[in-house]
Amino acid sequence: MFELKRIIDNLDLVQLSKEMYQLMTELYPICRSITGDGVRKSLRIIGKIIPIDVQEVLSGTEVFDWTIPKEWNISDAYFKDSEGEKIVDFNKSNLHVLNYSVPIKRSLPLTELKPHLFSIPEHPEWIPYRTSYYKENWGFCISHNQLNQLKDEVYEVCIDSSLKDGHLTYGEFVIKGQTEDEILISTHVCHPSLCNDNLSGNVVSAILAGLLEPLSLRYTYRFLFIPGTIGSITWLCLNESKVSNIKHGLVAVCLGDSGSFTYKRTRRGDAEIDHVVTHVLKEAGQKFDVIDFFPFGYDERQYCSPGFDLSVGCLMRTPHGQFPEYHTSADNLDFVKSENLGVSLSLYLNVLDMLENNIKFLNTHPKCEPQLGKRGLYGKIGGNYDSHSFQLAMLWVLNQSDGLNSLLDICKKSNMSFDLIRNAAHALTNKNLLRKAD
Repeated sequence: MFELKRIIDNLDLVQLSKEMYQLMTELYPICRSITGDGVRKSLRIIGKIIPIDVQEVLSGTEVFDWTIPKEWNISDAYFKDSEGEKIVDFNKSNLHVLNYSVPIKRSLPLTELKPHLFSIPEHPEWIPYRTSYYKENWGFCISHNQLNQLKDEVYEVCIDSSLKDGHLTYGEFVIKGQTEDEILISTHVCHPSLCNDNLSGNVVSAILAGLLEPLSLRYTYRFLFIPGTIGSITWLCLNESKVSNIKHGLVAVCLGDSGSFTYKRTRRGDAEIDHVVTHVLKEAGQKFDVIDFFPFGYDERQYCSPGFDLSVGCLMRTPHGQFPEYHTSADNLDFVKSENLGVSLSLYLNVLDMLENNIKFLNTHPKCEPQLGKRGLYGKIGGNYDSHSFQLAMLWVLNQSDGLNSLLDICKKSNMSFDLIRNAAHALTNKNLLRKAD
């Protein structure tokens, strides 16, 4: 009951925060998309932390109502003015190119170029992130200031990209537990140089998996590093036989900004993961928000589609679209703070610790209270708690352990901390006054 708790209590959060930020710094320059070499390179880097199993799925593969698209790769892109000066250079920012742009090399007047230029008027110095995955197009993303400065002349346009049959690539890492019941942690790896969305989810997931790997755990843990939307659809389609093992799950996104935490409930709304995350957030004593499920956002909407209806929520800081830097060049290494990554990691660990220990017990002496004194439990002090609180916690656990109430249920009814209730259950189990319910 305490192995993960010991890890949490002895975390060097400052060092782990630095490690996550350093990993993010290494991943940041890579141009990623829903397919291509950028995803493979990113998975190789994450693979230095945990032994990821990399899977490749052929272009053209039917996955439910979708089809794996052609693979996109890019080596260069720019457009030059009449004097040969590069106005936009992919090598300075991979956000400058409309993601999934088809190749083009030609000269165009400004009137023909402008429909292919994207900017953000309300943030004139930022570069937007735009995509065209499923409709062939090409374009450039530039600051609005740059757009306003373009002269009415002919520009040399070049996008050196390829769009051809290849593969969709994703990474998977499984930690075998004592049972086949699984906890899923899913994070998307398809965005280029954007830190909060979603390199933060990538690095927190990688370090989290590394911390869990050597432990003896009740649940099996499945970590997915996948392209957004098409990745989760692909995994679900190819792994339907495994889906029933997933009992709880979280989509890890937007974990590095300075906003308070937000939890998006599962489609069911009252799953165990919903209650656990909400309780952990309350015990953290900081401002947070819990919102109902809605069918838009990240991959939780695929896991929670009615044909699967998995207990998968989304645990983040500021939700997508609710911070100005979202999908812009301002979502950079300065926007994300290492200490925020550390707090996010700690929160995830506490959620998993509660899931691991949220067990239902049976009182082996259910007819009246068993005598605690003759078992050395009367007046016993557990952890950092006074003897009265600990004794009361034991009485609560004994009274409520009918095989129906979990430790979290008892925690809520007693208005005591989960740690206190857990410690009480541990003491009672050691004296054979409790046993795990079937």
